[in-house]
Amino acid sequence: MTTILVNRDDFQMHAESGTARLAMLCEAASDHLLLEAVRDGSEAAFAELVSRYRNQLTNYLYRLLGDYEIAVDLSQESFIRVYRARDRYQASHAFSTYLYRIATNLAISEMRRRKRRRLVSLSTFFSSGTNSSETSTAFDVPDARPLPDANLIARERQSAVQAAINTLPDKYRVPLVLRDIEGRTYEDIATLLDMNVGTIKSRISRARNFLREKLEGYL
Repeated sequence: MTTILVNRDDFQMHAESGTARLAMLCEAASDHLLLEAVRDGSEAAFAELVSRYRNQLTNYLYRLLGDYEIAVDLSQESFIRVYRARDRYQASHAFSTYLYRIATNLAISEMRRRKRRRLVSLSTFFSSGTNSSETSTAFDVPDARPLPDANLIARERQSAVQAAINTLPDKYRVPLVLRDIEGRTYEDIATLLDMNVGTIKSRISRARNFLREKLEGYL
């Protein structure tokens, strides 16, 4: 594969040239250089950043929240915030860390909104005297139907894992997903969440223990 050397002036020189040439320049540019081009008004540079990170960011948010539509919405909102704050971006950390920090904060806010809604719902539930068997679905006992095939078992196991992750408090859920699903280093997670590495390791360890207890029947 031929290496293409790209500098900031290339975006200015070729901004009015063919889209194919500009797309090639964007693909070869670093994230930091693309942000500089975005500051200068390059829509192609911003489109390239979105293309690079949209899918993985959406998957990360889905793992945190368990709701694909909300994950898509928050992924889009993350990029909107990057664009709006483009003049304030500092290249002291990787762009992906900056982007994931924005997305993580949005996800934590969403988790806390859900928690408040659940508290209101539970308050209404107990005050109304509703029969718990009519509203509780998270801990239903499995029925006695014939055993499903291997693919269905795998899907059910995956669903059970996601459901268990969703029950974790956000302070455990976020570092666990970043480490065990996203594959990020402890150091990167510590930077992203603005914590020390020891705290990150401790929270991930506790999260794993919680999951083992919840998934004892599946693992």
